[in-house]
Amino acid sequence: MAKRQLLMLGIRASFHTIAAVLVAGVIFTAVYLSRNGLPKEIPQRDGVSDSGESGRECNLFEGKWVYDNESYPLYKEEECKFMSDQLACEKFGRKDSSYRFWRWQPHTCDLPRFNGTKLLERLRNKRMVYVGDSLNRGQWVSMVCMVSSAITNPKLMYMHNNGSNLITFKSLEYNATIDFYWAPLLVESNSDDPTNHRLPERIVRIQSIEKHARHWTESDIIVLNSYLWWRRPHIKTLWGSFEKLDGIYKEVEMVRVYEMALQTLSQWLEVHVNSNLTKLFFMSMSPTHERAEEWGGKVKQNCYGENSLIDKEGYNGKGSDPKMMRIVENMLDGLKKRGMNMQMINITQLSEYRKDGHPSIYRKQWEALKEDEILNPSSYSDCIHWCLPGVPDVWNQLLYAYIVDGHHS
Repeated sequence: MAKRQLLMLGIRASFHTIAAVLVAGVIFTAVYLSRNGLPKEIPQRDGVSDSGESGRECNLFEGKWVYDNESYPLYKEEECKFMSDQLACEKFGRKDSSYRFWRWQPHTCDLPRFNGTKLLERLRNKRMVYVGDSLNRGQWVSMVCMVSSAITNPKLMYMHNNGSNLITFKSLEYNATIDFYWAPLLVESNSDDPTNHRLPERIVRIQSIEKHARHWTESDIIVLNSYLWWRRPHIKTLWGSFEKLDGIYKEVEMVRVYEMALQTLSQWLEVHVNSNLTKLFFMSMSPTHERAEEWGGKVKQNCYGENSLIDKEGYNGKGSDPKMMRIVENMLDGLKKRGMNMQMINITQLSEYRKDGHPSIYRKQWEALKEDEILNPSSYSDCIHWCLPGVPDVWNQLLYAYIVDGHHS
């Protein structure tokens, strides 16, 4: 009897030992697999993931265009009452519509889909201002169209334009303001009139920015651009005042003048803007498509009649100037070293592919066309600005990723 009891105790001890070993093995295996084996499931969200499958940091500016006629465009041209006749291509006769259906897809992450309500909530009791030239104005029109599509009551929004450099869009429900301020060279120039600025000679006061900056310095979000109006070999530069006759005028190489203008801008920002309170953005250069031979088209042709994308990855045309891009990067690096954070939104490469996105002849013509122009549509095609809905909507989606979704480069 005693032997039998001892045998039973031995069996029970062995059983418990084996069970303990098995449990320990299961736990060890589960821990090991959770760390090294089965991939973790990454939750999807309406935003930007910080890294892709390769583990690299997310770069919103490297990617490809994907045709998407189910979720794009983000608004309809005819339904945006703030649309500009310079950009309303369908209104002025453009029949092909594919330019409206392209979505930008970064290689290593997703670009968040624009949500007008979320942006307005972020802009509640705040002011956002676009400062620059007609390309920045086009981006502003895009943003206003995107935001206004989320406002169901038209009485709760309005636009104010009295012919000055400043145009205001206001959402009354959110007390949110989205402005555009015309300053094509950022510093003071003889092209500062918002309507009468096409002059035979361009003159800049390279050290003077207060005339413009006092209108936008106190904003919560500032989006700057300046490129198109600098595109000439030399620019006449003024040290002095337009009102006085004792100023010093000198023709200076464009790249050097551009650099001096951005130095003036950066000095103003450092003294007058608190980047901890104000978000600062600089839009990189918007490329042009004025020489079809650059992408394999016919000589002496341009974007007229183009309805497809350039599919060569990394394509760069001569409508973009890398030297000017480096000047902007140097300015941003200098600001960062002095404690100022300004984010460049690099729209250049992604826009290079879009030779199909310009108004071409499909816009309001401000002057009567001559007979020889009518016979040669390429001669008056606009291959600089962009149709809306279109490419600038993606520029604003990139801004949205930083403003609302909290993306960091």
